[in-house]
Amino acid sequence: MIWQTILLALRAIRRNVLRSSLTILGIVIGVAAVITMVTLGDGATAQVRADISRLGSNMLQVRPGQGFRGPGGTRSTADMFEVDDAEAIRREIFGLEAVAPTASRSRQAIYGNKNWSTSVMGATNAYFQVRDWDLETGRQFNDAELRSGKTVCILGATVRKELFGDQDRLGAFIRLQRLTCQVIGVLEPKGQTGFGQDQDNLVIIPLRTLQRRIAGSSDVDAIYVSAQEGISTTSVQEDIERLMRERRRISPGKDDDFHVRDMQEIVSTMTSATRVLTGLLGAVAAVSLLVGGIGIMNIMLVSVTERTREIGTRLAIGALEREVLMQFLIEAVILSSFGGLFGIILGLLAAAAGAHVLGMPFVLNPGIVAIAAAFSAAVGVIFGFFPARKAARLDPIEALRHE
Repeated sequence: MIWQTILLALRAIRRNVLRSSLTILGIVIGVAAVITMVTLGDGATAQVRADISRLGSNMLQVRPGQGFRGPGGTRSTADMFEVDDAEAIRREIFGLEAVAPTASRSRQAIYGNKNWSTSVMGATNAYFQVRDWDLETGRQFNDAELRSGKTVCILGATVRKELFGDQDRLGAFIRLQRLTCQVIGVLEPKGQTGFGQDQDNLVIIPLRTLQRRIAGSSDVDAIYVSAQEGISTTSVQEDIERLMRERRRISPGKDDDFHVRDMQEIVSTMTSATRVLTGLLGAVAAVSLLVGGIGIMNIMLVSVTERTREIGTRLAIGALEREVLMQFLIEAVILSSFGGLFGIILGLLAAAAGAHVLGMPFVLNPGIVAIAAAFSAAVGVIFGFFPARKAARLDPIEALRHE
């Protein structure tokens, strides 16, 4: 019996293919919009995670001042760190993989007739470990170079490209304004961060070299800390804050003149923000599903009016009200289900195209596809019920008289 009802519903839909197609357009657009927005949002979340993970795994940054203030990230009123502070962290904090004191300055890198504005960072080899950053070619600094402050350097991929193109120029000498240094290595590309910074636009030299030959001081701008796998970065952060308050002689109740930033917190904050935005976009797109459902209801009401004599004939020869109700309800569900199917296909194609254009990963979420399909069928039931009930409650005699 149910199959016969389904066949009757399909015949009724086939009689008005153009109208049926226009009827489901709202559902198609609604489902496609929801899937596209949510899929792109999930892709953006994955991209944020990937971008921040490229900064380093389980990494914390310790900087003078109460927050990031401009390119240097420090306040002029805050005392700078020293190498001894980094040594104290390495020695006294449990569960650390590596500790890297750094200092940086902006300089012009010059080779022949080419020059490029870049950031020159003084660091130790621990910096590469903290940042999980391997060398594409060449080597790291040796102990003698780090101790004596020798003029050697390791280039980021952007600087190498701007000065040498695609050539491997290990052993070449470049100038960092008045300082001449020898290239001993090139870092693997890391690309841009989630904040739009080019991580590869830097030149790394031994920390002592930068302090003596460029900065003219023993200041340390930042200390990068990497926690061991399985160690809570939150507990490490608390231990570092406690130690630095002691070393900087900050009295109880007074504000810190430094800050410790946990990269895991940034990941959580940014992914939460993208999820909220994804939810809002999905909710806005879902409004079109409501509009599509209203369209189905209106067309079904028109269909009931046009087929009044047909309904009257079926009721007169013994059809039950529930059978007529089921026929029109199935028509509405079939229309919305077809709309949902086409909407899913269109939404996935649009999301794939959008992810490709925006340069983010395509993250397929089976859950949202299933929800969209179920929701489109539910729209057919909800908005098709009133026209179906109206058809089932027609008086057979009055229906047969209808012109």
